[in-house]
This record gives sequence, C-alpha cells and structure tokens, in this order.
Amino acid sequence: MACTKLITSTQVFTGADDTSRPLTIAIEDDRILEVGEPTTLREAYPDAEELDFGDAFICAGFHDSHLHFFHSAVYSSPLATTFLGENEADCVARMQELARLRPEGWLLAQGWREYRWDPPVLPSKHSLDAAFPDRPVALYSGDAHTLWLNSYALSELGITHDSVAPEGGSYDRDEAGELTGIVREAAAMELMPTIMNAFSDDEIAAAYTGFFARLAQNGITSVCDMSLMASPGLDFIRDDIHARLLREGKLTARVHMFPTLLDDMSRFETMRATYTNPRLQTPGFKQFFDGVSSQHTAWVKEPYSNATTPDDCGRPTVDPAIMRERVLAAAREGYPVRIHTIGDEAIHVALDIFQEAQDAYGKLPDGEHNCLEHLENFQPDDIARVAQLDVVAAVQPPHMTLDPGGPEADLGEDRVPFMWPFKTLLADGATLAFGTDSPVVDVNSMDVIYSAATRQDPTTHLPKGGWLPPERISRADTLRAYTIGSAAAAGRASELGTLEAGKFADLVVLDTNLLTCADEDIQRTSVLSTIVDGEVVYS
Repeated sequence: MACTKLITSTQVFTGADDTSRPLTIAIEDDRILEVGEPTTLREAYPDAEELDFGDAFICAGFHDSHLHFFHSAVYSSPLATTFLGENEADCVARMQELARLRPEGWLLAQGWREYRWDPPVLPSKHSLDAAFPDRPVALYSGDAHTLWLNSYALSELGITHDSVAPEGGSYDRDEAGELTGIVREAAAMELMPTIMNAFSDDEIAAAYTGFFARLAQNGITSVCDMSLMASPGLDFIRDDIHARLLREGKLTARVHMFPTLLDDMSRFETMRATYTNPRLQTPGFKQFFDGVSSQHTAWVKEPYSNATTPDDCGRPTVDPAIMRERVLAAAREGYPVRIHTIGDEAIHVALDIFQEAQDAYGKLPDGEHNCLEHLENFQPDDIARVAQLDVVAAVQPPHMTLDPGGPEADLGEDRVPFMWPFKTLLADGATLAFGTDSPVVDVNSMDVIYSAATRQDPTTHLPKGGWLPPERISRADTLRAYTIGSAAAAGRASELGTLEAGKFADLVVLDTNLLTCADEDIQRTSVLSTIVDGEVVYS
C-alpha cells in the first residue's frame, strides 16, 4: 500500500467517539488508509507528503442532507437575488436594485416571509405593477412554497381571471375575485420551469460552479440535491449540469440526486444506472406529503390552533392512496424514498406506509434508508417509530426559529413540546441527518451547528437558553448528524461521514474546536481548508 499524503493535527475528531485528540490521517489516493498516532504513521510512511495543521480542528467533511441545488445556485448568483425584506415596499425597492443590474428579462428573487414583516400582511401584485409595469417579476417566498407575481408576469405565464389552479395549489384572489399575484404550492411550482427557462445552460453552469465554491468555503464536501416538487418535470434536478461539471473537473463536492417518485420510475432508473461516479450518484427518490405550517398547508391531525375554519388541518399534497402505491412499488425494487413530512399527520401516515412496505418486502438493501424530511410536529407515539423502522430523520436546525412565536400560534401549547425533538429521537436510537433546505436558509455550516447545539436563531441568537432547551444535543452528536447521519440519508455511511480506514478522504479543517468552544464562538469559526478525495478544494 502506498500512502500518498499524511494530514496531522492535535485535534482530530474521527466521529467514532465524543473527543478530539492528536492523530494523523494516512491517505492513499482518494481513500483513508489508516488513522493513528502521528509519530507511528510518520515512521511508517516517510516518503508521504504531510500537511500538518497544528492545533486546528479536523473532522469529516460536512454533508448537507437536503438542499435544492438549482435554486440555491441561481439565487446566489448574479442571475437573481435573495432577501427577507422589512416589508412589501422594501422588497419592491430591492427588486429595483436588481433591475439596474439586469436591465432585461425576468426579475427573480427569493426569501420574503410576510409573517416577519411590519406589518405582517401578504403582498400583492399592485406594488410590483407600479414599479415594473413592463417586465415580469417573480418573488419566491422564503419557505419555497409561494410565488408573488406582478401583472406582467401573470400575463406571461398565461394566468387569467378564468384560470383554474392545479390540484394542491391556488391562485389567490381578493374580495372582488381579482387575482392578487399570490400563487401557492403546486400552482407555484408548476410555473417555475417557465420562469427559469429565461436562463441559458451556460448561465446555469456558471451559477452551479459558483455555488460549489460556496459549499467548499463552508466545509461542505457532500450534498443531497432534492426534488423541488412532486409533479412530473418539476424536480429541477439538472443532472446534465452536474455531469457537465464532473467532466470538466469542477464538481468539488459529492452530489446525490433524488428525483421525484412517480408511477413511471424510468428516469430515476436511468439516472441510477448512468451516474455511478463516486462524486455523482442517484441513490433514491423524493416525494412530498404536505406543505408548511406557517401557511396552514402542513397536514396535521387536529385543526390548527388559530384555525380559520373548523376543518383547517392542511392537506396532503399527494393522495395517501397514491403515495402508498408509489412507495410500495419502490420498496419492491429495493429503492429508498425520502418524503417531505412537516405536519404530524403526514409523518404518521408516512410511517404507516413505510411499515407496510417493510412488512411486505423486508428491509432495504444494506446501508439504504428511507427518510422523512423536516419532521417538525410529531404525534408523541410516532417519535419512537422513526428508529423502530430504521427511518432517517432529515432535519434542518435553522428552521426551528424561522417563525418566532409561529409554532405556538399555529399549533398551541399541547403540540409544541413535540416539535423538532432532536434529543428524544437520538435517545430512541434514530439517525439524524442535518441540512439546510437551501435556498430556504443559507448553506452556512456554522449556522447549522449553532442552531442544533443551542436551539437559538443564528441571526438574533434568541430565545435565550434555546427554544425547547431539553431537546438540545451535544456537539459530538451535532457533528455526527451533519456528517455520518447525512451520509446514511444518502446510503453512503460505509464510504463517507467519519474519519476511518477505507472511507473517502473528505474532511474539513477549522480554526476552532467545535466540541469544546463556547456557544458564542461557533459562528466565529472559520474554515481553513476543505479536502475532497484527499485534495484541497478550498484553502
């Protein structure tokens, strides 16, 4: 065996236990050959190149278990912009700034959340019409479930007074029946391809390249590129762009693609057979069972506490009978499925379906896992079922504080204690996989770690002491969820996520020990180096 490189530090966290200690990582080509005592490995491999990082903290590279690559790349590029905005008028002003940079074509932004505005009221097309009477404008909400359009955009998209929204979506109207410019859920997703076709493949490839650089800057060595919408043709997984960048040597993070689970599984099966490179694979499917709690579109068992109607329980975005048929069909072939489940009834029914699939066809192939995505609001008895069914809980820690006071208002005091129960899930034996749902929140790795460890908002640092502090988890468990847990969600825990012999040499070097530093120092931590396949992709 030929060791080509040694990486050394006094603070190496392998992920196998809860501590960091002086270690050297011996690398042969793209794999870890062994991890051991520095002097011993130096003597064993005297001709190997050594990168000695002194007292820097080294751990496995971070793995974002749930993001939407296309929109993340576009919104972080010069093609579009992101912002929350202070109110409707502020958002319009920010779009005018973008218009000066992009004088022609669609104007696109993402990030507004009306419940965090002053006043917290929905916007309408009229403010955009006044500023942009002759250009199409589309603002995608921060929760990625709603579009705010101007009249020109409505016309370009063929939406008129008589248009009927697709099932699972809506075109909002005012009291007079006039379109407001707000388009929700399936109806919003259906429009996105037309809007995004304004960009060329070369522009998209450039945006992807820029986003890969941002991932590397954050120590992220792997991602799961998740389908954006359940309808055919709306997953926005551009495997062609990923493949192009792989050929060009620009794929600086591993990409795991999860297209939509449909009756016709041929696209997935073609992708799974085609993309077998260690940096580009198609491990499984994605589906969607509900929306979001803030808009009362998440599917809950009992009506929302601030319900507008007696039966205000949200709704499934896919008929449960259809979901059952599709998941069982995937299970029959041994294919894992990841399902968007935010509301407690969506989680409950999805677990029932996974149980039925396991009873009928047995467990998935070794290393493969079904996953539930988001899991914000549990029925108490379902928490333990996640581990019992070997389902990975793919969650996004910064989501906990996106809507201050919202969970209490939407779900009430009785249900809030069962929201994002990280510690309880781990105690029951479940696997947590951390991500961001980017572009819903940024791929800032320190924000993910800070939110999970403190249960405080990464921007406001509130609430003091953390939201539901009994569910705080340790730093070691936080790092494992963001590394080996996310690798499990991608079916690659045997290859990624810890620093041990035989795994790919993907790691991140930081200037602060995340196991021992004060809470307030987590977000001050800087990435010194990101390494994929033993090669530095960011320094």
